[in-house]
Amino acid sequence: MARGAIGFGLIIGSIALLPVLGPAALLAAPLALIPFRGCPSCWMVGLAQAISRGRLERRCADGVCTLATAHPPRATSVRRP
Repeated sequence: MARGAIGFGLIIGSIALLPVLGPAALLAAPLALIPFRGCPSCWMVGLAQAISRGRLERRCADGVCTLATAHPPRATSVRRP
């Protein structure tokens, strides 16, 4: 999450500082690839997976895949003697 905050902070900061610093502010945007480790789209997919944490699942049937809500795990009861 920290890498995402730093990366998006650099991107948002470069756009926000555009009126103050001019086009030179856009030089900070490529620096966001360092915390993103070079692949922002891969990072976004990982972030979406981390946020969903099993609440979503992919279902495929007849060559068509959809994203659906996962079934909640069944609660197990604990018997006490």
